[in-house]
Amino acid sequence: MNPIRSFLFIPGNRSGWIDKAADCGADAIILDLEDSVPPAQKAESREIVRSKLADLAERKQRNWVRINRSPHLYDFDDMLAVVGPHLEGIAAPKLNGPEDIETLSAMLSEAEYRNAAPVGSTRLLPILETARSMQLAFEVAQHPRVAAITGLSVKNGDVARALGIGWTPEGRESLFLKSRVVMAARAAGKQPIGGLWQQVHDLEGLARAAAADRDLGMSGQLLLHPSNVSIVNRIYSPSAAELAYCRGLIEAVEAAQAAGRASTVYEGEHVDIAHANTARQIIDLARTFEI
Repeated sequence: MNPIRSFLFIPGNRSGWIDKAADCGADAIILDLEDSVPPAQKAESREIVRSKLADLAERKQRNWVRINRSPHLYDFDDMLAVVGPHLEGIAAPKLNGPEDIETLSAMLSEAEYRNAAPVGSTRLLPILETARSMQLAFEVAQHPRVAAITGLSVKNGDVARALGIGWTPEGRESLFLKSRVVMAARAAGKQPIGGLWQQVHDLEGLARAAAADRDLGMSGQLLLHPSNVSIVNRIYSPSAAELAYCRGLIEAVEAAQAAGRASTVYEGEHVDIAHANTARQIIDLARTFEI
């Protein structure tokens, strides 16, 4: 799956907001049928979301949907309504562990078959909100359908309740969780996704939090407000200065190799082949975002 810097949640009951979603600049949107939709509007929201997917896809928007789950099972009616050629994946909330992924994958296979979609084509974004799912992050990430896993830090949210933790703007209480998610995702070859910044109008705080998550190894963020998209896209994209540094470093290492050495000093730092490989990876990432 191509990298995603910004996953923007859009409530499934807000038809006008959904119509504007493709103009927000997010790499992907998550049309939400779960926590942002009142219980009495669940069925209506499902139909709204189903009716919008084709138009959004025609406008080159990458579409995901967060479905509902009961204490025991994910909502098959949600899946049946949205699975198809205009949907990239399902965001799966309140995961208990890898066995939920197996069950969800089987249900998706049935929905794909009924909707004449290629079986196995719908990707998964497990949202790790229970203590057990966080403990088993690697086992969750290993499933072939899983494209990314999340490491959330929300004030008074599901993760905070599950772990009994508080909240600080610096995110000290979530460092272990997020690092665990990064390691599990990278080991499984999947994307680690951070967030969730709920102080949506504190853009400076968002920028600090997103930069800290990127430094931890996250590749993108879940977002709640369109104003947050451009900030997160910028932070998770290599800057012009970073790219110039990388190109210069590669040239310096290649010049050293041509002279029979594997290392050199570049801008005051000792660098070698490993640093050049990292620089090439950053340049490749920039190309995926057409930077």
